[in-house]
Amino acid sequence: QHGTLALLVPGLLDGTITMKELLEHGDTGIGTGEGLDGELIILDGVPYQVDSDGKVNVVKDDFTLPFANSHFGEYRRLTEVEQISQPELNQKILSMTSNNTFFSIKLHGTFTNIKTRAVKKSHKPYATLGKTAEEQSIFVRESVEGTMLSYYSPQIFDGAAVGGFHNHFLADSHDFGGHILEFGSVTGKAEIQQFDTLE
Repeated sequence: QHGTLALLVPGLLDGTITMKELLEHGDTGIGTGEGLDGELIILDGVPYQVDSDGKVNVVKDDFTLPFANSHFGEYRRLTEVEQISQPELNQKILSMTSNNTFFSIKLHGTFTNIKTRAVKKSHKPYATLGKTAEEQSIFVRESVEGTMLSYYSPQIFDGAAVGGFHNHFLADSHDFGGHILEFGSVTGKAEIQQFDTLE
């Protein structure tokens, strides 16, 4: 992980790592750009940014980030789900693992009534996270196939990381994505990768 959630809250939004450097630490991940410039999801070593217009861009090596999670993906099968709601999914995952460990979930499938967001890039002097996030765009799809990439951190680490599940999404069609606010249901295959350490 680069940066902390607590760093973003008062508005410390300078990019402090380049995408090129971040990719040396993993081929899978999520994050945000300098000034909360959109929502990022890294899949198979390709860094996608969903910007505030809803466009999906592949970002360049010199793109900078104040906050990101990344790792080298070595997922194993966890479970298959059918038309399961978001709260039920969270409960099911936690019943099969532990809420006292760090892990990542990769779930590919069909999501219904999914709502995502991306924040418009802000410039110095930066406002607080709450103020900057008011400039967010909301995107909704009734049904979409794609990948949800999640990082889970125990609640005791909230502030250092995002306590609980932190979910980003990218549609297979690469025309929709962002930070997941909520979804109605999902049908698909979930994979998990547990971490022994947080660096």
